[in-house]
Amino acid sequence: MITRRNFVTRMAQGVGASLMLPALQHCSSQPHYTAHTAGANAQLGHRLRTMDFGKPTSSQQTDVVIVGGGVAGLSAARILKKQTNNFVLLEMAEETGGNSLGGSNALTSYPWGAHYLPLPNANDPELTAFLRESNVITGYENGLPVFNEYYLCFDPKERLLINQYWQEGLVPREGVPAKDREEIERFLSMMHDFKNKKGSDGREAFMIPVAESSQDPELLQWDNISMEEFLKQHQFASPYLKWYVNYCCADDFGSSLADTSAWAGIHYFASRKGHGANATSDAVLTWPEGNFWLVKQLRQPVHNHIRTNTLVYTISETSQGVDVTCFDAKTNSSLVIHARSVIMATPQFVTQRLLQTPRVIDYKTFHYAPWMVANITTTAGLAEKKGEPLSWDNVFYGSQSLGYVNAMNQHTGLSGPEKIITYYHPMLGADAAVLRNQAYKTTPDEWTNTILADLKVAHHDIEKYITDINIWIWGHGMIKPSPGFMWSDNRRNAGRALNKKIFFAHSDLSGLSIFEEAFYQGHTAAHALLTES
Repeated sequence: MITRRNFVTRMAQGVGASLMLPALQHCSSQPHYTAHTAGANAQLGHRLRTMDFGKPTSSQQTDVVIVGGGVAGLSAARILKKQTNNFVLLEMAEETGGNSLGGSNALTSYPWGAHYLPLPNANDPELTAFLRESNVITGYENGLPVFNEYYLCFDPKERLLINQYWQEGLVPREGVPAKDREEIERFLSMMHDFKNKKGSDGREAFMIPVAESSQDPELLQWDNISMEEFLKQHQFASPYLKWYVNYCCADDFGSSLADTSAWAGIHYFASRKGHGANATSDAVLTWPEGNFWLVKQLRQPVHNHIRTNTLVYTISETSQGVDVTCFDAKTNSSLVIHARSVIMATPQFVTQRLLQTPRVIDYKTFHYAPWMVANITTTAGLAEKKGEPLSWDNVFYGSQSLGYVNAMNQHTGLSGPEKIITYYHPMLGADAAVLRNQAYKTTPDEWTNTILADLKVAHHDIEKYITDINIWIWGHGMIKPSPGFMWSDNRRNAGRALNKKIFFAHSDLSGLSIFEEAFYQGHTAAHALLTES
């Protein structure tokens, strides 16, 4: 039987020699690219600070309003749609998706944010049901899900540039001294033990969703120190190991070893427990546009309920329910929507500005990491170091960036030399506000210099082949699980419904900005609302 994988392998074997030919050189060394920036509609969002909206000129009535069209809001809408048509979802941006947005050009689709989904754990039936609805899970064999092979990450999957060589995988190995390799193995063994560990309450120590993790105090106490301190306490000193763990924290949290909760750091390694009948446990699901593909599956059944370019600016309880006052940027007018209930699928820095009902919440404990993402179009093959060929994920040892993803990796047909690579640069540091302002003030040319300085270490001639650099700034890209935050009463209280009218759903309520947590928060809030109906 010819599957997608062996078909691609046979084709590669047949034409491999021609694909390995050196790329033609441009006749001029002058760059021919343009650089420009994009990003979330910060200008509209920042009007919440001035509240310069005219008085509402109209009103409407509905049963439920969902505020926010990220993954959490869309997940909530998916549940409501199964019970009622009497709801509306309001989104400030031009389209839904939150930090899972994507874009496209003539070559391919590409991500602006999250670009993959690990194999899902079996303990979230809503997520597995959604993946079955979307044909990501095509069936079951011996109790294990069968994943659509077109959505499993194609090989080669990951590589790391270290000591001028592309090695397979991201754990440093090539040219790493024996003492450091032994330390890395000891750390990975410890993380494996955490993965299999259960708490005194009989629950899995580290789980996705986070809410299902063990509440054993001996495990939760790791939240009180940083991942940097955890390594120090366990005599981990290898610079190679520290770089790798720091990379992992930056990848999922946008934070460094020093400002990541040790509990969250361990969770990164110990919480993924998905299995598949046709996939290894470390496999990931991905698409050219990343998780924006999942967003499109979520919104398709509810698209008639979505209103974009609509900024909510007050949410007030009434004797009959909740009044949602919003500004329609397309008509430049305000209106009031009278609803029975509201789901606030907004991050807490937005929630605190909208909600008129007082809450005893310290919003200052919610910190958000700024990011820069660039989609870069090139016209030819790039000069390569020795070792592994171009992979889906390409990382540089010692870099402050996360490297780049090959947005065309999931294409099954033979393609020309043109490529789009998606470059990720989290802005690490304890003071996110300073970094956020710095990100917004940095010009496209300055960002381009930063990007090229990094990429040219791996591909010395890349500048000659770039035709376009499209830069996206995420001012509040993802929640940072700072020490003491994950299991604080403050985080837990922020998710509690108000007076059976106002419900909350956002990944920052989980402490981790990953698709599974946003999806969980959305469907949990929707089920709670329906239960109270």
